[in-house]
Amino acid sequence: MKLHISPCPNDTFTFHAMIHGLVDTEGIAFDPVFDDIDALNRAAIQHPGDEDVVKISYAALPEAAGSFRLLESGSALGHGNGPLLVSRHKIYPDELHDALIGIPGELTTANRLLSIVYPGAGRKRVYLFSEIAPAVADGELDAGVLIHEGRFTYAAQGLRLVADLGQKWEELTGLPIPLGGILLNRKYPVETAERMGRIIRRSIEYAQANPEASAEYVKAHAQELDPEVRKKHISYFVNDYSLSLGERGREAVCRLTGLPAEELF
Repeated sequence: MKLHISPCPNDTFTFHAMIHGLVDTEGIAFDPVFDDIDALNRAAIQHPGDEDVVKISYAALPEAAGSFRLLESGSALGHGNGPLLVSRHKIYPDELHDALIGIPGELTTANRLLSIVYPGAGRKRVYLFSEIAPAVADGELDAGVLIHEGRFTYAAQGLRLVADLGQKWEELTGLPIPLGGILLNRKYPVETAERMGRIIRRSIEYAQANPEASAEYVKAHAQELDPEVRKKHISYFVNDYSLSLGERGREAVCRLTGLPAEELF
């Protein structure tokens, strides 16, 4: 199967063992294809027939759910790990309607949360996620929404926090932040989705028990070279919700997407 994922540490950590046959894959071999989350979202929506297993933003799920089913394992949800809105100079919330804000994609959960928290912030420009912080630091953007490693390194670039969008979501809903999920093409039967859930869970459990096994693989694909940042990234985004969405995880996904659970799986 083609496995379309991001090169970010949480994905390479999660899928390393199953890609390399270190766990029981129940007869399935995986061919990884790496891409930026915005490109993954667009591919799943525009060319669903080309995808087997794909990582997408939960904000893009309503447009992809007709072609894909959500897998129980492999998601990025959690508490205190949402996208951050940052700026170079102090910006007050009532000034955001005039600010030019960099986002990592129209269909990203980061953009969805920005729209929920600050609906008046309408001047947006799409950037590759790793280019947003430098563009803010250079004055090309007034503010930017940071995901992945950028949320851990912005202060070193002279940027300041405007708002923790994930914290705002948690205050509003009391639910974990649904960031990204793993989908299986509906051309495969539900039994294959169940197999995939088991395989991904085994892969995560192996990675957690043997963190050094994937260290070089994670490093080779990461944007951030600092090993401590990579470790922090993994600890924030690979957690119990990654092993299994569970009731609270499903509730959070339904709340963000507006879709009932029976249309997701």
